[in-house]
Amino acid sequence: MNQYLALIVDDEPDIRELLDVTLGRMNIETRAAENLAQAYALLAVGHTFHLCITDMRLPDGSGVDLVEHIQRHHPNLPVAVITAHGNMELAISTLKAGAFDFVSKPLDLHVLRNLVTKALKLSAPAPDPSQDPTAQGYPGERRSRHVLLGDSAPMQAIRATIAKLARSQAPVYISGESGTGKELIARLIHDKGPRADAAFVPVNCGAIPEHLMESEFFGHKKGSFTGANSDKDGLFQAAHGGTLFLDEVADLPLHMQVKLLRVIQEKAVRPVGAQKEMPVDVRILSATHKNLAALVKDSAFREDLFYRINVIELHAPSLRERAQDIPQLAEHVLQRLCKQGQQAGTPPLTLSAAAIDMLARYPFPGNVRELENILERAITLCEGNTIQSTDLHLPQQQPFIEGVAATAVTERGMDNSSAPLSLDPYLGNIEKDTIMKALEQTHYNKTAAAKLLGITFRALRYRLKKLGVE
Repeated sequence: MNQYLALIVDDEPDIRELLDVTLGRMNIETRAAENLAQAYALLAVGHTFHLCITDMRLPDGSGVDLVEHIQRHHPNLPVAVITAHGNMELAISTLKAGAFDFVSKPLDLHVLRNLVTKALKLSAPAPDPSQDPTAQGYPGERRSRHVLLGDSAPMQAIRATIAKLARSQAPVYISGESGTGKELIARLIHDKGPRADAAFVPVNCGAIPEHLMESEFFGHKKGSFTGANSDKDGLFQAAHGGTLFLDEVADLPLHMQVKLLRVIQEKAVRPVGAQKEMPVDVRILSATHKNLAALVKDSAFREDLFYRINVIELHAPSLRERAQDIPQLAEHVLQRLCKQGQQAGTPPLTLSAAAIDMLARYPFPGNVRELENILERAITLCEGNTIQSTDLHLPQQQPFIEGVAATAVTERGMDNSSAPLSLDPYLGNIEKDTIMKALEQTHYNKTAAAKLLGITFRALRYRLKKLGVE
């Protein structure tokens, strides 16, 4: 007896036969329907289907109707939709409705088999809670070493959405401020989905030099340009079978947006210097802290690409939107930082009630990333085993900062439109020089140097680590 059962819905006998033969060779039993009415009847009988493949155009409705029906009544059943070649609008509509993925006519059997293999991973037996207390319990969910902390309503909603998105191959656009954990969300979508065994490839689109972008994304052939001494795979090839996370996608120049759009539509890349395109199987997740819709309106980002990558949008809430999670996050970050720099026998640090209360009331414009920086600084300045509110040195309110910046700019004879000033490099250099002088005076005895500086040995060790001094 075959392990899996698939429902095939298509009014063309040749397509039904082709799918039946192809899936049969994969040890998958099939049931066939010519229209929506027959499909609904088969679903109602009580068969335990593990996969549904449906044509978009059916005599009594559309594939989207079937997708929506299955989403309501059989939410754990992945549905793949067959669409006409090049009709991305219809394909996107099926993904928005909840389809697992789509495949275009004429059917490429290699692409079809890959799709079926991934879809069946979602129908794997559910985790056994008695054997694994962390198991979530819905079919196909994977465990991840990454954790999204927080019990607030926004975080509970995010986790539920991640679980749904992990069951799809739809492109997802993750919006939100800097430091809100957009890459972590992307990793969780990957880790909990059928591509978890393949690569997750993150790339910061703003960090790649513009003249190298095409080579970095699509690869190149030997001799295609000066310095191309050998063939090189690009990021798409590295992510083949897995997920490509395009961070700060708004920073892509327009000429790369055009090329990216073609790759998404054709599911193929052409390396620099190559004559033919090569197929790639990659799920695209993207993110930016900028307002992508506003950039589209200003013609700084292509509208057609925006709708391709923004099939589903997921908003990463700021720390201000989930302030009740701050104490839990602060304790977690503190434990991690202490573990990284802790010496044997050194007691762990804790946060005082006053420090926790002060953190909970701070607006965190830099979100979780700023919380990490504040706690790292507090560890350095803390004299005992408890971080007090005075050790946090939280930034002053914004009007005060703006006043200082404006005064400093005026003194330098610059207008207020100049780049914002920062004291960090200046103060860092002073701190480094002072520490180095103390080390030289004590012949690099760190304990004696710490005493000379009037700080604890642990504080000196953290300062040395932060400044990159061996």
